[in-house]
Amino acid sequence: MTDTTLSAPARTERVTNFRFSATETLKHVCLILGAVIVLLPFYVMLSYSFKSPSEIMTNTGGFFGAQELFRDDYCIKLGNEVADCMVKPWIYNYTTAFSKAPLLRYLMNGVIVTASIFFIQVLVALPCAYALAKLRWRGRETVFSLVLFCLLIPVHAIALPLYIMLAKLGLTNTYAALIVPWTISVFGIFLMRQFFMTVPDDLIDAARMDGMSEFGIIWQVMLPTAIPALLAFAIFSVVAHWNDYFWPRIVITGTRELFTPPLGLREFKGDADGDNFGPMMATATVIVTPLIVAFMLAQRRFIEGITLTGMK
Repeated sequence: MTDTTLSAPARTERVTNFRFSATETLKHVCLILGAVIVLLPFYVMLSYSFKSPSEIMTNTGGFFGAQELFRDDYCIKLGNEVADCMVKPWIYNYTTAFSKAPLLRYLMNGVIVTASIFFIQVLVALPCAYALAKLRWRGRETVFSLVLFCLLIPVHAIALPLYIMLAKLGLTNTYAALIVPWTISVFGIFLMRQFFMTVPDDLIDAARMDGMSEFGIIWQVMLPTAIPALLAFAIFSVVAHWNDYFWPRIVITGTRELFTPPLGLREFKGDADGDNFGPMMATATVIVTPLIVAFMLAQRRFIEGITLTGMK
């Protein structure tokens, strides 16, 4: 059936459907291109963790590499026979990642630091967000404006004053130096405040009529309702501090025992011949895997939390 035999409404509907289809196709193409750009570094990282040094330098061998046995010169330096030091590239890369540096200790340090920061951030953010969202007091809007202003201050701008303060207190090269500066999260306060604005006031009034204190309302009423927002905030907080290299590099200088996972990558700095690129990529794979797994498990709640904080 040609366009000339179609009625005017039918032609209009056909044109509308074509435009909608073209728009959806363009959106999907943009999303696919964006996904490729984001995933390409992970592809390279995972591929290099399987390859031998020569394959990495020549960029050959496909994704997994040829997996041919190659000689581990460090093994020979330890006095072993050449036959005993022939290993497959992926085994060499991942075993070196754990043997050349105390990677498990670095991972444990990362867990301690990120978990402590998030726990204290929640203890501070929930009461502050509740006060800004549900309580009426003089200066509330001014304080909220200061919270928004603090969101604009980059970490690098306050790094030097923070370091001087910690140095004078003798807290450098300690867990406190890694944790204390980030225990108050203005982003967490803002995110939770936006979520609490969606909670009906009737729920809070009912809790007050039951004789609950304001702190009781925070921890027994508001906290259970804020689980989606807390999971969203947890993803932001944990990823930011797990991957942070800038601040730990400043305050941890005297001991390897307190290295966080990103600092642990420094143990595998590539030499001029690039022999350490494989173990470095294997270490990076081990470091990012827990974050990817955690995000996949919490993906639905994460999206729900971000969505609800935009409602009022």
